[in-house]
Order: sequence, then C-alpha cells, then structure tokens
Amino acid sequence: MKDIFEKGMPSEQITIAEILKDKGYYTAHIGKWHLGQMEGSHPIDQGFEESLTMMGGLYLPEDHPEVVNSRIYNDPIDNMVWATGRFSASYNKSKQFEPSEYLTDYYTKNAIEVIETNKNRPFFLYLGHWAIHNPLQSLKSDYDLHSHSGNHGLSVYSGMIEALDRSVGKIVDSLEENGLSDNTLIIFTSDNGGAGYIELPDINKPYRGWKLTHFEGGMHIPFLAKWPSQIKKGTRYKHPIHHTDIFHTIAAAAGAEVPNDRKLDGVDLIPFVKGINKSIPHETLFWREGHHQTVLHEGWKLIKSGRINKRWLFNLKEDPLEKVNLVKENEDKVSELEILLAKHNAEQAETLWPSVVDSPQLIDKHGGQEYEEGDEYIYWPN
Repeated sequence: MKDIFEKGMPSEQITIAEILKDKGYYTAHIGKWHLGQMEGSHPIDQGFEESLTMMGGLYLPEDHPEVVNSRIYNDPIDNMVWATGRFSASYNKSKQFEPSEYLTDYYTKNAIEVIETNKNRPFFLYLGHWAIHNPLQSLKSDYDLHSHSGNHGLSVYSGMIEALDRSVGKIVDSLEENGLSDNTLIIFTSDNGGAGYIELPDINKPYRGWKLTHFEGGMHIPFLAKWPSQIKKGTRYKHPIHHTDIFHTIAAAAGAEVPNDRKLDGVDLIPFVKGINKSIPHETLFWREGHHQTVLHEGWKLIKSGRINKRWLFNLKEDPLEKVNLVKENEDKVSELEILLAKHNAEQAETLWPSVVDSPQLIDKHGGQEYEEGDEYIYWPN
C-alpha cells in the first residue's frame, strides 16, 4: 500500500486552472485540495500560480480559548478526523505553519487579498473551504448566536455555517467594492450532502440518506451561480446538472478552449440557464464508488449496492423523496438502466487505487442510532 503522499491526480490531467492560465488569467487556490501532494499533483503543478493549501483538518487547536468543539466519541470516522487533524497550512509547497485565525475566516481574508491584488487583471480563484466538514469546531462568538438550539452539536454546526455565510458575504462585498461584480462569475456549491456520522438528524431534510450514499440526501446539494451581466437575478434552473459542468462553464465564460484530445464530461451551463438552449444538459448521469453505483436517466434513478446485491429504483419526477422502491414493479426499466450503467462502466479506465474499506451505512438513521432488523443500508467502498 502506497503512502497517501505518494498518491495524486496524474500530471497529464488538465485542470481548469491550466486552461485559464494559458488564457492569461492569474490563478490562485486556497484551502482544500484532495488531489494529492506528490510531485506533479500539487496545485502549483496543476496550473495554479499560488496555493494556500490546507494541510490538516482543524479549524483551531482543540484547546484554543475561542473555539467550541463537538466530538462524536463513538464514531470511527469522527475519531479518525480528530486523531489525524492538524491546524496547519502550506504556501506554495512551503514548510507547514499555523494559520493566524479560525480557518474559515483565515481563508476568507486571503481570498479577499487575492481579489484586491489582482483586481486590474483577469483572475481565477478556487476557494475550497473546509467548512462545514467535521471536526465540528465553531468560534465561540458564532456558537453563542445559535446556543438557543438546545443541541450542543447543532449549535456548533450552525456556528460553522455562520462563519461560512460570513465568508461568502465578505467576498461578494469585496467584488462589489472593487467594481468587479457584474463581470465576475461566482459559483457556490458543496461536494456532498450532510454526513450521518455527525449525528444531526435533519441536516438533509426532506431527502433520504447521507454523504457516502447515493440517495438524494447525499447528492442533492446547493449549486448557485452569480454573474449579473449574464444571469438574470432570481433565475432558477430545475434540470439535473453535475460538478463536471463547472469545467466547461468556466472555460466558456473566459472564452478559453477546452482540450480536444480527450473525452470530457460536462457542458457549458450558461446557455441552458439563460434559455438559449431549450434542451436539457444531461439525459443521463452516473455516480460510481466501487460497487456502489447509480444511474439517473430521464427522471428514473437506479441505485446499486453491489456487496449486498441490493437495488433501489425511484421515479424522481413523482417521488423526489425516494420513499417507494419500484424495482419489483418495473423490471423493464431496471434492465434499461442496468444496460446504460454497464455501457458507462465499460468506457471507464481502471482505478489507480482500489478501495481498502467497505463500511455499512444506514440510509434512514444517523450514526448515533442503533441498527434494527429491517433498516435499509448500503456498503460504502473507500
């Protein structure tokens, strides 16, 4: 088994930062980077001219006087994050150092510095906030705003959201103050839904499931964009889109060419959002985590958990909350989606790093609730 620092995104992959840098954009990265630290896979090897990289998982030292912590002592994932977490950053491959303040605010301050330093030229900023990932740590001042909840963990979680919300506001204000707002595309999104292992029951309500599952609670996430000169205020877009669309959308916004020597998923979303393109971005979307695989096709969603040979079929147009499994009543539809998934799988490259764990995850209960006979679950390969 290779050390984690010997793994990373192969250097022959082309990032949006490389595309934009070639177009004359200044490119900066701040925060999370889960694509490797090995030579060739670091942000500054992948098109970013500067990178303030997260090297640990703590928002402040656990014993800091301004922090309020919420630990889940009986959960192995939460214990792992606390045990391995450090309050640490690195700048352009420098030695690690401690940030000067609460991590979310620290990233925000540096993001605003990028905006103000580069306001007179085209720039691209990828801000990968760690918030609101565990370990659950809030500034005491933010925690106090939400302590009335009566649930310590929820108050900490809410305090973390408070800091993230403050960050977005300050960044938007900075663009406004520097006269950049109308001609700047901002995309705000999350990488997954809320996690069951932090033991907060309603964070994905009304959807079923959690992070690590392919139910809507794990995948139906916020995706917002602001570009006043191009996107009409208040616009809502109802058709499914995917993170793979961000690459093409940003490239098109910058007038940059995407590589034509490889197959790339994703589309430029702006013509769809503006109503210029009347079709839908995707008839079919896929998700794969080892044997845990899902296909969404024309509103029909098939979820598979291979280890237990379990399948769920939902018509999201009629049942967006995934309450009724239609597998038995719709064998033809299951077969149709299985064929689409098999074709997609056949087109994929072999994974460089196979999963090393297979962990059961309850769908309708969080990690602090006991399994009972009949409870539905999947296995999460990682």
